[in-house]
Amino acid sequence: MGFARFFSRFAAVLALATLPLAAPAQAASDPAYVMANWYKLILELIRHTPTYSPPVAARTMGYLGVTAYEATASGTPGLTSLAGQVNGLTPLPPREAAAYDEGAVMEAALTASVEYFFFNTGPTGQRAKAAMAKQLGAQAAEGVDPDTLSRSRAYGQAVAAHIIAWSETDGGAKIENMGFPYAYDAPKGPEKWVPTSLIVQQQAPLLPDWGKVRPFAMKDGATCDLPPPPAYSEDPASDFYKEAKEVYDVSKSLTDEQKLIARFWSDDPMLTWTPPGHWMYLALQLLEEDKADAPRMAEVLARLGMVTADAFIGCWQTKYEYDLLRPVTYIRRVIDPKWETLLITPPFPEYPSGHSTQSGAAAAVLNAMFGTDRAFDDAAHEDEGMEARHFANFDAAATEAALSRLYGGIHFRAAIDRGLEQGRCIATHVIDLRMGK
Repeated sequence: MGFARFFSRFAAVLALATLPLAAPAQAASDPAYVMANWYKLILELIRHTPTYSPPVAARTMGYLGVTAYEATASGTPGLTSLAGQVNGLTPLPPREAAAYDEGAVMEAALTASVEYFFFNTGPTGQRAKAAMAKQLGAQAAEGVDPDTLSRSRAYGQAVAAHIIAWSETDGGAKIENMGFPYAYDAPKGPEKWVPTSLIVQQQAPLLPDWGKVRPFAMKDGATCDLPPPPAYSEDPASDFYKEAKEVYDVSKSLTDEQKLIARFWSDDPMLTWTPPGHWMYLALQLLEEDKADAPRMAEVLARLGMVTADAFIGCWQTKYEYDLLRPVTYIRRVIDPKWETLLITPPFPEYPSGHSTQSGAAAAVLNAMFGTDRAFDDAAHEDEGMEARHFANFDAAATEAALSRLYGGIHFRAAIDRGLEQGRCIATHVIDLRMGK
């Protein structure tokens, strides 16, 4: 998407922030209506906020999901709080023995949280946030007793404040220089990652300490670590050379369909919702199709947000453990010095594939929430001229997302296959959380 189209789209989102975005059958007092509207704008804020690389976007969606879930669980019998289950989350403030309006609770909780997590979005994003907050705030107040409204908003803000304070202790709250360290002591060796971009900022890799960020459900970033990639070798008989040759050969015979797949799943930061935003879009689409109620919606948003956040932590821990060079570096060094990739190579180590890990994780959670045979059409990029893609199930979409990185020329086979495995492992920890009825 070009920059003109990017700003045109966001201007349209700003205009939409003054109109009801969810299904008109939903009442403004319904917290599901509030969640649906805020999340549609959140996806646009992700693409408009410069620090929102995929790991950062996933982290924010993890905390926003927990916020929405705790705001819902505190007023819904049968739902279990995540306090004491996810790492470091202490019991949330209790409700008074008095009346609450659930739409007002959710509106206050998400409004405060979005303001905090997107404090540095651009001027258009700031206006869109303000417009959405004004619209939803006014709608939530309609017909609500003033005392109930005041109590509900105060509680929603208390939930947000509690989770914001928790988020500030995870090691990932502060992003400087868009995530690129000012100084970086690069490991040495022929197999090690080297910069693939001429941009000065990207001579150091993105977020090298992200694997140390506290995850939500798994113990730490190494919980689902992977075995090492194939041993580096320039011998044509070696497994490493064969994997590089596969990338090279595939790039020379790409079909139009494979090129489309590579671009469809590219989900570049600042131009799209990023990969975790793509999966969140799909979840929102299915929830809308199902006319999901607030408890159901809150659980799906929380589980998916947490699992993609944990997926990037686990993936990044493994990436910097092995610090493997990218295909473009190896192929130009050993096979073809003039070789070009279809997609731009991201500025961080290769193994495993981030797309693969987070797609495997997201698909596993969505399997648990919607079933393993839920077919759907993915229209995430229709406004960019790409037709919706049909998938028989979530695993099929995850596999295609993973393979898109081979077609793009930016990942070896081991990083793709093992990334999917890593994601599924990470998902088990989120699926095991006690939440729904």
